[in-house]
Amino acid sequence: MIDFFSTLSPVTQALLGTLFTWGMTALGAALVFTTKTMNQKLLDGMLGFAGGVMIAASFWSLLSPAIAMAESDALPAWLPAAIGFMLGAIFLWGVDKLIPHLHPNSKMEDAEGIHPDKRRRSTLLVLAITLHNIPEGLAIGVAFGAVAAGFPSASLAAAVTLAIGIGIQNFPEGTAVSMPLRREGMSRRKSFMYGQFSGMVEPISAIIGVLAVTLMEPLLPFALSFAAGAMIFVVAEEVIPGSQENGNKDLASMCLMIGFTVMMILDVALG
Repeated sequence: MIDFFSTLSPVTQALLGTLFTWGMTALGAALVFTTKTMNQKLLDGMLGFAGGVMIAASFWSLLSPAIAMAESDALPAWLPAAIGFMLGAIFLWGVDKLIPHLHPNSKMEDAEGIHPDKRRRSTLLVLAITLHNIPEGLAIGVAFGAVAAGFPSASLAAAVTLAIGIGIQNFPEGTAVSMPLRREGMSRRKSFMYGQFSGMVEPISAIIGVLAVTLMEPLLPFALSFAAGAMIFVVAEEVIPGSQENGNKDLASMCLMIGFTVMMILDVALG
């Protein structure tokens, strides 16, 4: 797989990586064709696992390489990582406040953003997961962009591993959108279409990320850290609370630990 990716341009690499993650979102959404409901413990465990994968990917695939890249600059190595990390979190926080959306299993009165009451519930659910997929696409894009820039701390294997890890955690996200819509009476086909649609933003944001860092190489440590901060914000603001709000805290926490461990092993062993 790595040899095949090495023959492609950075944009094509990022596009293929995020097409895989989008496909995993669609695969999770496709569960509506087999059942109308899903065991809540299983779903909470899957969300916890996804949170662990995102946390591990944020450090091993993004923050750690950003710090290593910054060590060759005159600035303290921690400074670009700290600035980028906080800017990523602030960006997602601002977007979260602006775009109307509704988290899965939430009531309409709990919808967030500007004028969410003017939108359909299905649209708000899709927008919630779409917001979460933006930093994931950016992360993949800047990871492949770092490889193209020739930084020693960035490797093609690590970028591919990041795409695989994000794809794994996208599976429960697709399910988290399609299942509530199916329970509310929407057809299987429409529930699936809405669920997989949330992953469409990843290829778009990945291309933006890879083009940005290849055109402006000095910003790469900031870009990697930015993507990490945005992903951690998503985990803290939605993934972890969403996995524990139904009383399955211990299960979700252990699955988070497993997800972190799996992603860490993949990144260290393959990256």
